[in-house]
Amino acid sequence: MPTIRKARIKDVKSIHKILSHYANQALLLPRSLYELYDHLRDFYVAEEGEDGMLMGTCTLCISWEDLGEMRSLAVVEEAQGRGLGSKLVEACLAEAVQLGLSRVFVLTMTREFFARFGFREIEKSQLPHKIWADCIYCPKFPDCDEIAMILEL
Repeated sequence: MPTIRKARIKDVKSIHKILSHYANQALLLPRSLYELYDHLRDFYVAEEGEDGMLMGTCTLCISWEDLGEMRSLAVVEEAQGRGLGSKLVEACLAEAVQLGLSRVFVLTMTREFFARFGFREIEKSQLPHKIWADCIYCPKFPDCDEIAMILEL
């Protein structure tokens, strides 16, 4: 049974490998090693087996006083369909509640997955902090194909 835990320094290269796999397929945005080290405390990982193999990752970032963003949700292909993505989302949402956030948003290609947790679709224009802090630097801007969704906690 996999363990969901906060990421550690030794996990960064494995996280990078998982995220790069999906970034190469244009399913999520790439993250540099620098970004991963810089935001390591935001990451959760799904670890499995005695060797501690990483099977998935997700991060919760603070965007504003009452708003968090879930990013970089990815599960290795051989572990998909086993509920690891859901467990990673649940860990991030539990931390959001603990931190006192009242809303969490995602930019995603998988609307149905996040809808199961109660996220609802919104216009990206409702996230001005995200747009001007991050999106403006994205290679997809202004023609982003991701769906903005939000969950009221």
